[in-house]
Amino acid sequence: MKLPRRHFLHLAASTAALPAVSPLAWAEAYPVRPVRLIVGFASGGPADILARLIGQRLAEQLGQPFVIENRLGAGSSIAAEAVVRAAPDGYTLLLVSSAHAVNGSLYEKLSFNITRDIAPVAGIDREPLLMLVHPSFPAKTVPEFIAYANANAGKLNMASAGNGTVTHVAGELFKMMAGINLLHVPYRGGAPALTELMGGRVQVLFNPMAGTVEHIRSGTLRALAVTTATRSEALPEVPVLSDFLPGYESSAWFGIGAPKNTPADIVTKLNTEINVALAAPKMKARLADFGGAAIAGSPADFGKLIVDETVKWAKVVRFASMKPE
Repeated sequence: MKLPRRHFLHLAASTAALPAVSPLAWAEAYPVRPVRLIVGFASGGPADILARLIGQRLAEQLGQPFVIENRLGAGSSIAAEAVVRAAPDGYTLLLVSSAHAVNGSLYEKLSFNITRDIAPVAGIDREPLLMLVHPSFPAKTVPEFIAYANANAGKLNMASAGNGTVTHVAGELFKMMAGINLLHVPYRGGAPALTELMGGRVQVLFNPMAGTVEHIRSGTLRALAVTTATRSEALPEVPVLSDFLPGYESSAWFGIGAPKNTPADIVTKLNTEINVALAAPKMKARLADFGGAAIAGSPADFGKLIVDETVKWAKVVRFASMKPE
């Protein structure tokens, strides 16, 4: 059946106009349904708690649920792969972390590249680690620790939360820059590593500040240094490691990523809303509870962090001949 000429021309004009307005209208309306935020860590852990905090804030600001989905395995690479394979429509996001910057060189057969296949959206949080020893340990400063390690080469145990974790690579970076020999002892998580340190069965641990500060204040652990470039407000008396090893920096950080080719307008909208959330006093206070601080900025800022960290940790992985568990 042939359409009348007037109807045909009207339909053709309407169809031609759609591509010009549809993407913008789509981005302005986003989100119109629930958004999944994929987390590669267990429920109840620090990363999961952080994801739920930012997800709740975004739900309140954007009027749609942000559903946290935990997908464990391969150091959070399974979660990343799920997002890489998702539709680039803004409805599947990834909690990107420092673990992803390590995994690119730690796992030799990944089917994706985090810097190529994930579009950076926004940074969220950066948390310092602490260089910790038992109170009975002879060294009370970083220079004393290095001297003691040199005098007892290969006899000191360095605990970590597992191969390739931020607690591991932070220690390996310290070994590389200090030129010392420590025996790495991986545990299945940060809690058992911390327990072993408090029991005096290992000599040093690089551990996130969250959950550690009270042990320092009570005297059950001693902090020799903080691993970020500046001192922590929570422990202002503890020096930074770069005071003794210039250029040293290590931290646990988190942000949001999306599948590559996600529309730029959606990325921009998410970035804006995340930065608004991070500026809220309650969110700042909660991040401080973790010993961290917001890393608000543009998608390009977060993308640079991911690239820089990936390059840095690749050198450490090669130096330590690290292999996944």
